[in-house]
Amino acid sequence: MVAALASQLGVALAPRRVEFGAGVRVELDAASEDLSVLVEVWAHQGPVKSAQRSKVLTDAFKLAFAGRELGGTRRLILLLSDEEAARKFAGGWPAAALRQSGIEIVVVELDAATRQRVRAAQARQYR
Repeated sequence: MVAALASQLGVALAPRRVEFGAGVRVELDAASEDLSVLVEVWAHQGPVKSAQRSKVLTDAFKLAFAGRELGGTRRLILLLSDEEAARKFAGGWPAAALRQSGIEIVVVELDAATRQRVRAAQARQYR
């Protein structure tokens, strides 16, 4: 997913730890070298449960915090891989909060084999 986004944006992305001092740090799923792009990734496929929505919104809050602490202009991206899952964040207060925080949702398409592996992993998690 990150490789697809990096290709789409034309920028290298890699996992990053950002230190803010006083023992405060965030672990980002991906970021550009210059920290102009900050990314949190969620590979979930299909309908979203309440606790899952909360996890994604926590990731969004982390992005907003990091962007604010770093200052300047940053591109804050929640990277998803399923349009159905993304719809859960397209309306209501979550969508408004994401927009207000400058966080965009980007959906990249997974190939069929990868999508099936993600779905199989999800099924194992919910036994």
